[in-house]
Amino acid sequence: MNTNVEFNADRERYEITVDGEFAGHVDALDEGAAIRMPHTVVLERFGGLGLAKTLVTYALDDIRARERKIVPVCPYVESFIEKNPSYADLVN
Repeated sequence: MNTNVEFNADRERYEITVDGEFAGHVDALDEGAAIRMPHTVVLERFGGLGLAKTLVTYALDDIRARERKIVPVCPYVESFIEKNPSYADLVN
């Protein structure tokens, strides 16, 4: 299984593909002071593969590299940060 995550600036979201096929996304809406993350989706047929974790990890690492903060509205993103406190510094 070959996964790839990229930021889609036109749609303001990080997208993950599996073997070249779209598998899901996490929204990353730039609101000036912070990036709001309201929604994470992994298509049902790709469930159970750990793609949401891969996707959110990539997104948060990229946001950190850009020296930005986030507003984690999505329950999955909130839970991920609680379980991975090394990302707590990103929360605005």
